[in-house]
Amino acid sequence: MSGRVQGVGYRAFAERAALENSVSGYARNLADGRVEVYAVGLPPQLDRFSGALRVGPRFADIRGVDEQEAAVENVTSFRIR
Repeated sequence: MSGRVQGVGYRAFAERAALENSVSGYARNLADGRVEVYAVGLPPQLDRFSGALRVGPRFADIRGVDEQEAAVENVTSFRIR
């Protein structure tokens, strides 16, 4: 995610959205100001999760979303890194 996504509670928001949608994975800040989110779940779960991430928390300003498939990692919960 790019835009104003650091310092606005975006990773905590992603963690709550992941729990609500039964998605595993992680969210972490990147050095360039973006937030990276890795998620594992069933297609309907991931669709709902992605929709929530595109809205973000109240003070976020989402300017860009780059979704891509990634190698499956062995994750059993959602963590903030």
